Amino acid sequence: MKKFVAPLLPPPLRRRFVPDWTPPALVAVVRLNGVIGAVSPLRGGIDLASVAGALEAAFTMRGVKAVALAINSPGGSPVQSSLIYKRIRALAEEKSLPVYAFAEDVAASGGYMIACAADEIYADESSIVGSIGVVSAGFGFTGLIDKLGVERRVHTSGESKSMLDPFKPENPDDVKRLEALQRDVHENFKGLVRRSREARLVEPSEGLFTGEFWAASGALARGLIDGIGDLRGVMRGKYGKEVRLKVVGDKKPFWRRGIGLSAAASIPEPARVGEGFAQGLLGALEIRSLWSRFGL
Repeated sequence: MKKFVAPLLPPPLRRRFVPDWTPPALVAVVRLNGVIGAVSPLRGGIDLASVAGALEAAFTMRGVKAVALAINSPGGSPVQSSLIYKRIRALAEEKSLPVYAFAEDVAASGGYMIACAADEIYADESSIVGSIGVVSAGFGFTGLIDKLGVERRVHTSGESKSMLDPFKPENPDDVKRLEALQRDVHENFKGLVRRSREARLVEPSEGLFTGEFWAASGALARGLIDGIGDLRGVMRGKYGKEVRLKVVGDKKPFWRRGIGLSAAASIPEPARVGEGFAQGLLGALEIRSLWSRFGL
């Protein structure tokens, strides 16, 4: 009888008339979807500013038992990835709540860095996980401007101020400085993964920190994830079949749906239409290339 009466009553009355009734566990779900970096209404993506509110709401939700991160990101800015990672860990320790990360299509590079903020990481059988490395990509336009008969004029104070200028021939010294910078960032990434995964990480493992990536079975064999499964199934296994999964911060305000006030503000003035189009095209190509690296 209690089984049928309890769901019909509000929580205060359930406790009064069904003393042994306990409410189902509540798990807050935060979706982290897109390329990591500077966010604009037309570009999308995620950075700390765009997810801080959802994270705060998830960890402070009344009665919450855990926080689940649904991650679908090919990476992006190492700084924003690190900032999001640190915010999640700070909130988890402050609120003494467990955190679970779930890779969807891909949790790679900065996306995997964020996943490392969780106490446990899970992935679907076909999820792409890993890519623990640093990449810097660009274009060289020297041949194009020569063909067009364009003269490049750059005036700097400081010999390295125009380093890696795409309109100038590549300088070997500039490349060496970039590679040294990348090594520093890569070492920070590797240290973060080792600290987060601790004894679960299988080392030495071929390709672990080379930027290589794997499907879930390969990631599991190397200790990059803790299991294969989806968010709902794993949470039901841990907190019971009646667990409540509440998505936090998934809805956008009306002014960010499509072309709204914020989007309109970013549309270039007529005099800069060409420049704005070029920047938008390059940004779209960059985003497309990040996803396509993982076959997506």
